[in-house]
Amino acid sequence: MRNTVFLCLVSISLTGFAIGQEPGGTPQVVLKPGDPPPPKNKNQKPTPTPTPPKNPVAITTPEQVAEATIFWYSLGGGRARLDQIRKTTQERGKVTFAGDDGKPEVATYTRWVMRGDSLDKEKIRLDEEFPTARYSLLYLENKVSGLYGTTVFSPREDVARRFENQIVHGVDALLRYKENGSTLTMQPKEKLMGVDFWVVDVTDKAGRKTRFYVSAKTFRVMMLTYDDGGIMYKRKFYDYNFAQNTLVYSRTVLWAGDKQVEETEIGTVTFGQHVDDEMFKIASAS
Repeated sequence: MRNTVFLCLVSISLTGFAIGQEPGGTPQVVLKPGDPPPPKNKNQKPTPTPTPPKNPVAITTPEQVAEATIFWYSLGGGRARLDQIRKTTQERGKVTFAGDDGKPEVATYTRWVMRGDSLDKEKIRLDEEFPTARYSLLYLENKVSGLYGTTVFSPREDVARRFENQIVHGVDALLRYKENGSTLTMQPKEKLMGVDFWVVDVTDKAGRKTRFYVSAKTFRVMMLTYDDGGIMYKRKFYDYNFAQNTLVYSRTVLWAGDKQVEETEIGTVTFGQHVDDEMFKIASAS
């Protein structure tokens, strides 16, 4: 009931950052800040953007935090909008790794996602191209496989874990907590760098826990942490934009302990475009 009242109190203002459109239209390309703007369509309406109510209902449970976050990420459309728009995703960008010798390693990447009923039913393919190598990682039926050309291989454990952690310890672990059958636990509210955060632990069915730091003002996930092999990882999210009536980030930075190990810059994201199921069939045959 409190969630319903909270959502009803939200007023709608009109602003636009990327190409705004109604669900069911042309796939959406998100431009990063600094890219040239797309041609303007005089008949195109700007993307409606919810604004926080002046007197929001007091939040006392982690479920209220999660549901409010889902509301803002869908710009008021809820799970139905996210499911409809993000049936498929194609993402391109650049990722920089901290090399063992201290020199950065840079790769370009393309990620394809076919949305499942829950994260463990997703089909995900990640193509990474380094100056001297190119390979693919595939997530299918909750397993990670590698692909070099047409040859299927078992990726190194650290590479497979990095890829899997991007999925199971990502923002969707919170946005799709119900679908994933996860449990939520509220932690004490924190103030970091002058910003108030709701802190929520999400534990999935496999016992993997992710701690989310959600802005108490905007309900955006600004940071998450998780433990993997005794190492505490921290991922921060930057440069949020509006895309096809949903909220997306453009950059993330990952730390292992106090060392930055990865930075990802998203160039474009396309939702709703056809993704050929054939690109996943080699992994299923492995």
